[in-house]
Amino acid sequence: MTEGLDTARLACWRSYVESSQLLLNRLEDELRGASELSLADYHVLVLLSEAPRQRLRMGELASRLIFSPSRLTYQISSMERRGLVARQSCPEDRRGSEAVLTATGLLTLREAAPQHAASVRAYLMDDLDEAEVDCLTQVFSRLAERLKAHDSTPIPRPSSLRVKEN
Repeated sequence: MTEGLDTARLACWRSYVESSQLLLNRLEDELRGASELSLADYHVLVLLSEAPRQRLRMGELASRLIFSPSRLTYQISSMERRGLVARQSCPEDRRGSEAVLTATGLLTLREAAPQHAASVRAYLMDDLDEAEVDCLTQVFSRLAERLKAHDSTPIPRPSSLRVKEN
């Protein structure tokens, strides 16, 4: 039988899940209201704006977004229809394709960024002191590294998360 979570860890887990969903929903609603962008749209635009020549191979973009190839194809197709990105053949390898930030996409990102940053500050960052920012950065960076390392190694699945008796 798999050991459950003790009371403190279960409370931590539930607080994380519930607050992160509330935060993401609030950020998504405000971003859509101000710019008609989803968080996924915004993340794609940010990654492309930071990339050399404002373009990334589709596989690299999917990996950085943590999207399946089919999900990325759907996302990029939606953004292409709105003129935010273009899909082009890779100059180095004609078999591959790249997502490329358009002038419209860059302008849309620049217009959306100040309001989105203000929302992130208001709903998360302004409530944290420097030690909490450092702690969260360490925790989530370590978690991301561990999860990426375990991508090819399945972890045994317990039947449920249950409270461990103290």
